[in-house]
Amino acid sequence: MALSFRQSEILQIARAEGRVVVEDLAQRFEVTLQTIRRDLADLAEAGHLDRVHGGAVARTGVANIAWESRRRMNEAAKAAIARACAAAVPDNSSLILNIGTTTEAVARALLNHQNLTVITNNLNVATILAGNPACEVVVAGGALRRSDGGLVGELTTQAFAQFKVDIAVIGTSAIDADGDLLDFDLAEVRVSKAILGRARKSFLVTDHSKFDRSAPARLASLAEIDAVFTDRPLAPDLARKCAEWGTALHVVGA
Repeated sequence: MALSFRQSEILQIARAEGRVVVEDLAQRFEVTLQTIRRDLADLAEAGHLDRVHGGAVARTGVANIAWESRRRMNEAAKAAIARACAAAVPDNSSLILNIGTTTEAVARALLNHQNLTVITNNLNVATILAGNPACEVVVAGGALRRSDGGLVGELTTQAFAQFKVDIAVIGTSAIDADGDLLDFDLAEVRVSKAILGRARKSFLVTDHSKFDRSAPARLASLAEIDAVFTDRPLAPDLARKCAEWGTALHVVGA
């Protein structure tokens, strides 16, 4: 299939961000929603994307490129978010870090912490924290997702059931206007739910690109999160809800 210029651009965005949203693309290219839906249908039929509610996600076969691109996206913001999160993590504590490029940034920000125990289903996090001799690293077993070094599945969920930690640090693929954390992979969602259930406190690390995006699987609500570390303020209505829920908001500059 020969791709049009717009379809090639859509594919590049999907590979960089992991997913695309119909409304965002229609606004970006100044075309109708129906036109974008046809483009996504063509790309899915050609094997480049998988359709999901409201948009499409990159195929696993190209996900290694997508992961590297995602890691570079908003890199300065992620580093600032990570530093703020790490500053809230005391020495002599236990943590769980899940899958995501922002949680990997948190791992780098923890390299000088002392006497940490970190349990993770992210091989990249484990590799980063191997550079901190004062950190004990435990890798939760499971099925390897080659696209990003994540471990998922029932074995991973069972592994986390063995622990109770001080802090869980998680990322998310999307946050909607109601404050729901959303993702694309049901297996990852099940693991992340288990992680939240095994922590005394929960921190969400997310850059502004996740605001108002859409994904089909619900992970949790911001009402269940103790603190959010991000680079731009939340929408006023959602910020008010967080205040009512007791969810602390930490907005940092890149």
